[in-house]
Amino acid sequence: MKSTELDQKQAASDKARRGFLGIAAAGLAGVMIAPGIRLIEVAQAAPANASAGASAKVRWGMLIDTNKCTPGCNACVKGCQTENGLPQNPSPTDSQWIRKVDIKEVKRGKTHSLPVMCQHCADPPCVDVCPTGASFKRADGIVLVDRHTCIGCRYCVMACPYKARSFVHEPLTGQKPDVPRGKGTVEGCTMCVHKVDQGGSPACMQACSAAGYDAIAFGDLNDPNSDISKRIAQISTRQLRADLNLDPGVRYQGL
Repeated sequence: MKSTELDQKQAASDKARRGFLGIAAAGLAGVMIAPGIRLIEVAQAAPANASAGASAKVRWGMLIDTNKCTPGCNACVKGCQTENGLPQNPSPTDSQWIRKVDIKEVKRGKTHSLPVMCQHCADPPCVDVCPTGASFKRADGIVLVDRHTCIGCRYCVMACPYKARSFVHEPLTGQKPDVPRGKGTVEGCTMCVHKVDQGGSPACMQACSAAGYDAIAFGDLNDPNSDISKRIAQISTRQLRADLNLDPGVRYQGL
């Protein structure tokens, strides 16, 4: 058979196959997945305020003013626990996504109280050491853990210089629908990504403001017109362990 005839037959076969796939796709669009619900309707039912997805144009971050952070105040910790379904009175083995620490300057003797959580590094070591890719950084700078692929090896726990990750040892109850957790996996501060993606702000910031301290600011570090960027441009801020060159997304004022 000549090559021209082969080409013609191949073209006819491709056309027939595309026609079949088109019919199949149209049929699947009308498949009922539950009484009165079709796949095509599910695809078109996204809420009006749904996020368009993480964008590299944005880098979410926080600025913590240690001059306003009061020793003994745990409003940010309680806010995080309530929002994310964490134990209100955690045991030594329970997860704690944010914790308050007190530090003292050796030379001047000045003390500071400040919250420490995942610093959402631009170059996160937890992501580098994860063997399954469960630890990952979104395009907008938020560092997360995919619990479906986390095998609980805890390499990321050891790699984090901020001690910001916890391992879930016990079965979980009373979980929040927007914050799925799982026994045998690692977790840490998500910057309340479920709220951020809907145009909100982290629970720790909201709790701090409600307590009257306003020590935590949140916003887009890439936007020079955002409140957090303007403040960082005007005042002296520090990153924890800046010597590691991880470029954390959490900045501290007053240290």
